[in-house]
Amino acid sequence: MAQVKRIRRAVDGIILLDKPKGFSSNAALQKVRWLLNAEKAGHTGSLDPLATGVLPLCFGEATKFSQYLLDADKGYETLMQLGVTTTTADAEGEVVERRPVTVGRDDIEAVLPGFRGQISQIPPMYSALKRDGQPLYKLARAGEVVEREPRSVTIARLELLGCEAEQARLAVDCSKGTYIRTLVEDIGHLLGCGAHVAELRRTKAGPFDLSRTVTLEELERVHAEGGNEAVDQFLLPADSGLQHWPLLQFSEHSSFYWLQGQPVRAPEAPKFGMVRVQDHNGRFIGIGEVSEDGRIAPRRLIATKA
Repeated sequence: MAQVKRIRRAVDGIILLDKPKGFSSNAALQKVRWLLNAEKAGHTGSLDPLATGVLPLCFGEATKFSQYLLDADKGYETLMQLGVTTTTADAEGEVVERRPVTVGRDDIEAVLPGFRGQISQIPPMYSALKRDGQPLYKLARAGEVVEREPRSVTIARLELLGCEAEQARLAVDCSKGTYIRTLVEDIGHLLGCGAHVAELRRTKAGPFDLSRTVTLEELERVHAEGGNEAVDQFLLPADSGLQHWPLLQFSEHSSFYWLQGQPVRAPEAPKFGMVRVQDHNGRFIGIGEVSEDGRIAPRRLIATKA
C-alpha cells in the first residue's frame, strides 16, 4: 500500500526554543517542524548535543533572514571541570588525562584577562567545520587529526561566576564562530591542570535571551491539546531577529516597485547600512541596503501571498 505523503503547511516566523540536552540542533529543528507541520525550516547555528539554551528556529519566510542570526553575537554560561582533559573538550568525550588541581579563584581570575577582547582560537577536531567536504568530527572519529587554521574571535565578556572544589562557572559573551570548548580547554592549559566543558547553556543569541524561549515539553503539550495550529502561538515575526535595524515604511507606490526588485527613495532613510522595510499597511516586506545614491536597494524580499 502506497504511503500517503504528508501535506505540510506554509508557516512563517521564529520559535525560540530552549534546546534540551541530548538533542542535536537539527534533531530539535525537525521535532518542532513536525509539531508545526511546517513546509520550510532552518536553524541559526549548531549547538552541541551537550548544550542547552537559546536556539532560534526559522520557518517559511523567516529562513531568508537566518544568516543574520547566525552571524550575531552569542552569550553562554559554562561549567568548567578542572583537572580533566577529554578528546572532545567536553563531558561527552573520552578522558585523555587527569591532573591534580592546585589552583583556586584567584588563579582563575588572574588568567581570564588574557582571553578577553580579540583572541585567536584553533577550532577543535570535533566540530562541524569541513575539510575536503568531510566534517572534521567524522575525521576525528576515524582517528585522523588535520591541521586547522587559527581563527580570530572576540570575547566581549568573560566573568567568573563561581568556583567550588574543582569546578568553575563562567559567563561568556562572544562573537560568532567562538568555540566555548576551545576557550575552556585553553584556560585549563594555562592554569596547568587542564579542563573541559562539563555543562554549557546558551543564554543569548543576537537580540534573543532565555526569557523568551519555550521548551520542547511545552510545545508538545500544546500540540497534544490543539494540534499543529495551536503551536503557532509561539511564532515570533519573521523580522524579530532584526529589531535593532532601522525601520522604514514605504508608500503604496514605492512598495510596489521595491517588491519588483527596484531601488526606491525613502525620506526617512539613514545615510548607509541595512534597513527593515514595511509597506503602507505596516506589513514587513523585506530588508534593503542604502546605496550610494541614497536609494533603498532590496536585498531579501518577503513573498507576497495572493
